[in-house]
Amino acid sequence: MNPADAYNLCCKYHGKRVKITDTSGRVHVGEITRVDRKQVWILPDRRYNGYGLGFWGFRGSGFGFGIAIGTIFGIALAPLLFF
Repeated sequence: MNPADAYNLCCKYHGKRVKITDTSGRVHVGEITRVDRKQVWILPDRRYNGYGLGFWGFRGSGFGFGIAIGTIFGIALAPLLFF
């Protein structure tokens, strides 16, 4: 996926739960909290080995975990699972 397409998808899914796969094969599941041309920030979902709502990012960013736009391989809406 080229960076422009990844940026546009991230903007489209801002505020929604997504599953992002990066070029090294890591899968990130959570809510997109912020997007700029270089990075997307995702608040990890506890059900998928994330840090849950109590996690507020590295270095005080307040938006969750940053993923470089250029490393995104795929983006899909994450299914909502209710128990």
